[in-house]
Amino acid sequence: MSSAYKYIQKSFQEAYKNRSDELRSRLVEWRRDPAIVRVDRPTNIARARNLGYKAKQGFVIIRVRIRRSSGRHERPDHVRKPSKMGVLKKKRGKSIQWMAEERAARKFTNLEVLNSYYVAEDGRYYWYEVIMVDPNHPSIKNDPKIKWVAKVKGRVFRGLTSAGRKARGLRNKGRGSEKVRPGVRANQRKGK
Repeated sequence: MSSAYKYIQKSFQEAYKNRSDELRSRLVEWRRDPAIVRVDRPTNIARARNLGYKAKQGFVIIRVRIRRSSGRHERPDHVRKPSKMGVLKKKRGKSIQWMAEERAARKFTNLEVLNSYYVAEDGRYYWYEVIMVDPNHPSIKNDPKIKWVAKVKGRVFRGLTSAGRKARGLRNKGRGSEKVRPGVRANQRKGK
């Protein structure tokens, strides 16, 4: 990362630590917006560039608002011990970031998800910005560094983005991660 982007990243982090007035006013606006919005430029340009974004045609930034918590779990209506209700301490198998990527991909079906990054949060929501690429755009097809996207379909739904790979446990290698590859369920079936 060049020195200019390093300072941009630092100022961005300080704004979040200090809960700056600019950030608060931005969140007030974002709460009024729809859950999935296309934006003109990245909020955090340094992070976006780090994840492969280029300011050229064919690259699109989508901001996704997603609800916090581990999901809504209904309480059973029959008599049961509270510990056996299955309401509390239930965690999702997916990260919220991965779910945000999937929602963006479902809304913009002609684009492929490249990556995503955290932007903001409040007591009720998270906001992520998803970097999406148009695989049919001539500037993407002619760029040797990104033209591989044209050959790949549905990356996000197969867990091939960075958030998806992390949720699948593929950040670990070697000893202790023997049952992670090719997939957790595939390994469970292998034992039967």
